[in-house]
Amino acid sequence: MRRNYLYKHILSGAARSIVILSILTVIGCSDELETTSKTSLSSATVFSTEARIEGLANGLYKSLKTANLYSGYLILYGDLRAEDFVCRTENALTGGYVWSNTFTNTTGDIANTWGQLYAAVNNINTFIDGVSISNVISEAQKNHYLGEAYFLRGLAYYHLVTLYATPYTKDDGASKGIPLRLLAENSSEHNDLERSSVSDVYKQIIQDLDNAERLLPESYETNLLNTTRAHRNTAIALKTRVYLSKGEYTKVVDEAKKIVPQTAAPFSATSGVHSALQEDITTVFGGNYTTTESILSFPMTSSDTPLGVSLSETFYANRIDYVLNSSETGIISDKSWRENDRRRSFVVFNQDIGQNTLAKYKKVSPSVDYVPAIRYSEILLNYAEASARTGNVALAVQLLQAVRHRSDETYAFSAENLAAGQIISTIAKEKRIELLGEGLRASDILRKLETFPSKPTLSSMNPISVSPNDDNYIFPIPNSEIQTNSLINK
Repeated sequence: MRRNYLYKHILSGAARSIVILSILTVIGCSDELETTSKTSLSSATVFSTEARIEGLANGLYKSLKTANLYSGYLILYGDLRAEDFVCRTENALTGGYVWSNTFTNTTGDIANTWGQLYAAVNNINTFIDGVSISNVISEAQKNHYLGEAYFLRGLAYYHLVTLYATPYTKDDGASKGIPLRLLAENSSEHNDLERSSVSDVYKQIIQDLDNAERLLPESYETNLLNTTRAHRNTAIALKTRVYLSKGEYTKVVDEAKKIVPQTAAPFSATSGVHSALQEDITTVFGGNYTTTESILSFPMTSSDTPLGVSLSETFYANRIDYVLNSSETGIISDKSWRENDRRRSFVVFNQDIGQNTLAKYKKVSPSVDYVPAIRYSEILLNYAEASARTGNVALAVQLLQAVRHRSDETYAFSAENLAAGQIISTIAKEKRIELLGEGLRASDILRKLETFPSKPTLSSMNPISVSPNDDNYIFPIPNSEIQTNSLINK
């Protein structure tokens, strides 16, 4: 059976006959492309010049910055399902059903995220096809662009399989996963496609990321490009997350060693982009966003602001749909997170509403915070957990302490918290502190087959707890997909 896809919701009616390349030209391309009729571009025309291909490559990143993806909602969904945020408004459209774990297969957040991820995948597949046969760029340029495309496809499929499929760790990936669409489509002819197994989806993700690692450049000319475009170490970093989700800890260690070669602090990548922790974490957020710690971020500017609602509006100012959970179950109440820890500067009490807010994203009107996708501190903590689980507790302690002591130099973990039987829980808590509001909490709960807990509410929405055997443990296949893909439930 052919593995191809076009999500019908990105085209409707007679417009379904327009080639997907027309969509690509709309997103993030050059002025030259903008002056060309979007409905008359052929594949040969779109890939006819270096400038156009570069514009299309930029467009791939742009396609992942849509409203339900890296404009902010994708980050929200990764945190809201867990215990550290409380809904304070009545606006269920801003992830409210996701926060309360009461979503259904007709919930807009569920359908829109699915559709936008698959639309991005089809853009990427179309780009891969076009660049592969292009004769207007060098082989080095071709490999570079293909590396970026493979990386972005791996990233998109990682989100799809972790959001909508049974966690790999539950049955070694034997469950049905999601449709695996690998060929470009310009019509709805091949919408019908069965779901691949979770294992097969992960195999494809790893294959894409291995290809990306092989083809991507080691670095770019500027810090901005090193932060906002995929390079070799970006692919390696994402692989540590992917293998962690699979529970393949030895492979996490193997990948992490490539960009964390030391066995004691200070840790840093010694080849490719020189990734390392910043001395002060507050410089990672709110500055120019292009520090050595920012492995990949999606940039927002005054001319390219987030679609939908920004993270700064949702968490910090203006709307403030979600505040930090100040009850004993919230991470900000944990006594091991001391007041002198510099990460406490991201917890700000708002006098007007009488609640603690997250202040990692503070730029509003316009909302120009960069949205972090991968940070070096995450890689250190992924490496720490994998090291602990594979018996190297001493290295796990070194990696854990590097992250904590960057923000709280005098903190001393107890011997009990660093012991073999407890250190994994200690690392998990550190991850909640370090990566609060960066969209990674839900994936950690899922891969560990833990329960999504209930939490307090300040609105009319009543959250529920969800265990691994409950229907809402993962996002359901959207009803819109069921209606357009007759094989989705086969």
